[in-house]
Amino acid sequence: MRVLITGAGGQVGTELVDVFAAGGHEVQGFTHATLDVTRRDAVRAVVMEFHPDAIVHSAAWTAVDACEGDPDRAFAVNAMGTRFVVEAARLVDAPVHYISTDYVFDGSKDSPYVEWDAPNPQSVYGLSKLAGELELDTGSTVIRTSWVCGFHGSNMVKTILRLAGEHETLSFVNDQFGHPSFADDLAAMIAKLVTERRSGTFHVTNQGAVSWFEFAREVLLAAGQDPTRVHPIATADLQPARPAPRPANSVLDNAALRLSGVEDMKDFRVPLLRLVAQVNS
Repeated sequence: MRVLITGAGGQVGTELVDVFAAGGHEVQGFTHATLDVTRRDAVRAVVMEFHPDAIVHSAAWTAVDACEGDPDRAFAVNAMGTRFVVEAARLVDAPVHYISTDYVFDGSKDSPYVEWDAPNPQSVYGLSKLAGELELDTGSTVIRTSWVCGFHGSNMVKTILRLAGEHETLSFVNDQFGHPSFADDLAAMIAKLVTERRSGTFHVTNQGAVSWFEFAREVLLAAGQDPTRVHPIATADLQPARPAPRPANSVLDNAALRLSGVEDMKDFRVPLLRLVAQVNS
């Protein structure tokens, strides 16, 4: 297949380029520096020139708190950027595979979210990513994921390891829950959805629901450090308070994958060990 990837410089985008290339596909990846998705003519030009069989649209503005202070930029990138990708995709009859987020939900459900639950985003970031979902045509794919960590770029695993090297004790919230997702596993599953031409909405995460407090302890454990150095704190007690509200429950049930006969991605502790070893090598 000929696969075009936006956001190819990000955590997931970098892994996507590698996994498609390893699978023998012809890949063209665009970073923000080489393609600004808010420029409609530029998006159309690269799509028409490469003429892909599929587009994986991972470009996004994911700075949750910054989005809260600049909604126009959030919607320009996450909503209008997606509109421009979809418009260009129509010209070459290519499906768009759009990477979305757990932030499209309000987090109030007392069980994991399935793909058919009604979105109700509470932040500008979540609203802008849901707006991107609504721009997609029939035959495209929404891939919602959560708590992404990987070797490339910044993420919570790297942050936790850095803080552990700077402080004797750490504090993380114990009232926000989710499924950690690791970029290389996520990219492999996205490639499977693309090459098997699966459409619709899929939740794609590693397994194992934890709070950020529990996750931080697992990171230290994976690094051979004392996990009891991590102490719990309530979101309401964070200083300073975060500008954007976080969903208390971000646990995404990968129901559509399961009901399609696709095996779940591994428990997050497996790729966590792999990533910590990479980061510390």
